Parts: sequence; C-alpha cells; structure tokens
Amino acid sequence: MFGLSELAVVLIVAIAVLIARKGPELARSAGKSARILKAEARAMKEENRVAAERSPRTIQGATTASSPGVTVPEMRQQPAPQQTERAAGTPPQDDRP
Repeated sequence: MFGLSELAVVLIVAIAVLIARKGPELARSAGKSARILKAEARAMKEENRVAAERSPRTIQGATTASSPGVTVPEMRQQPAPQQTERAAGTPPQDDRP
C-alpha cells in the first residue's frame, strides 16, 4: 500500500493546498487584529496621559494651601493601636458578644 514517505508527501501537498486557499484570508485577519490592538494601546496611553494632566500628583505628608496666605495645619500622626500579646500561631480573639 503506502509507505511512510508517500504518506508524508500527501500530507505536505494537502497542507500546501489548504494554506494556498486560506493563507491570504488568515494574513488579512491577522493584520486587522494587529491594527485594532495598536489603536487600542494608543488610546489607552492617551487616556492615561490626559488623566495624569487632569489630577495633580500628591505627595503623602505634604501640605497644600487652597489660596495664598491660607495655611493648612500639619497632619498629626495617629498613634499605633495597642496590640496585646498572644501565643504564636493563635488567631486574634473577637470581643463581640
């Protein structure tokens, strides 16, 4: 019947025929997808740039004044909550009734 080499030749010819038929359509579809992806990436960059320009960047701990001559009191640091000692590996207790 057929040997391994003849089967390989038949498969290669069948694949070549399918690629010749569907190849341009697949390439066109891939090109459209790439253009859409590129446009979306550009739109996201533009959106991020506009958002960054709109909202000023704040630095934690910095004070700002809304109008000249008006001072804002400095923020006081809150003391850390007291933690009770507990045995290692035990979950914290819930004090609710």
